[in-house]
Amino acid sequence: MSNSIDVNAPTLSRYVMSQTHDTDLVILLNALATSFKLITSAVNRAGIAKLYGLAGEVNSTGDDQKKLDVMSNDMMINALIHSGVCSVLVSEENEEPIFVPAEYAGKFCVAFDPLDGSSNIDCNVSVGTIFSVYEKSPGSKGTVEDLLRSGAHCVCAGYCAYSSAVELVFTFRGGSIEGFCLDPTIGEFIHTRLNMKFPEDGGKKIYSCNEGNYNYWDKPIQDAVQAFKSSEKPYSARYVGSMVADIHRTLLYGGIYIYPADNKNTQGKLRCLYEGIPMAMIIEQAGGIASTGLFNGKVGRVLELTPDNIHCKCPIIMGGPRDIQVVYDAYKAAGVDVPEL
Repeated sequence: MSNSIDVNAPTLSRYVMSQTHDTDLVILLNALATSFKLITSAVNRAGIAKLYGLAGEVNSTGDDQKKLDVMSNDMMINALIHSGVCSVLVSEENEEPIFVPAEYAGKFCVAFDPLDGSSNIDCNVSVGTIFSVYEKSPGSKGTVEDLLRSGAHCVCAGYCAYSSAVELVFTFRGGSIEGFCLDPTIGEFIHTRLNMKFPEDGGKKIYSCNEGNYNYWDKPIQDAVQAFKSSEKPYSARYVGSMVADIHRTLLYGGIYIYPADNKNTQGKLRCLYEGIPMAMIIEQAGGIASTGLFNGKVGRVLELTPDNIHCKCPIIMGGPRDIQVVYDAYKAAGVDVPEL
């Protein structure tokens, strides 16, 4: 028999069951995986099916909705509602939370950005989905408050990248980071990256940020970016503008991803509940650091933030100790207290 055929495929369901023995969690991850497969099909057929362009609406945070935004959102909502294990859903595309009908309700609350980076979709650049999962508090029937908790309460977080391959990367609270690649021949996510780790030496010298915002940043961030550019061996600049693509590269190759608060967006630009917290959980559990930079008067961890509403925003600086230390040194030089690394 050909060696190219795996007769014992390590699937997503098998992994989740072996690690958790929680059938509800297996059902939830399967529902998410189904929505990712549907989104993959839509993204791959976007040109042929005329799915490029705007849908004529704006989402919860004022961004113009693309046709694929709306379709991806519907795919995820339908899959999660009918999974029978969710009670509350929060999507970037919906201003209000979605409460699952009682006959379908379960113990999980899920927040998600169904198509992150969709402003890039019309020019065929990588996009992705980001999600975080919480359990209902004891005695709760499923309310927004079950989601408005810090990252310490997040039980599962992950993202799916749609590109030359479709990769699902996720983690359970306190666990390792695991990667699964969609095998289109069998329609299953297969375990391909085991115990993913941020490069110990910091990896490649790459900085990733939107330098178009340079004039709005505080001086320590400006100084840190200048330090990256003017070091003995200058860092390379890589910025896709799709958070999933930029974080996936940072996790695999190393470097630093910077999207700080600034004079234009004093609370930051990225959404805390379904962008900041899940990505911070992945980066930290892979051995990296997920900092807020200077935010609300101090430099802290993204995972320590408690969202005050479902679409609140936060700043994000993510990378390894080597590069985060450059940012912290710039803050320290400005008289700001920073955590020890």
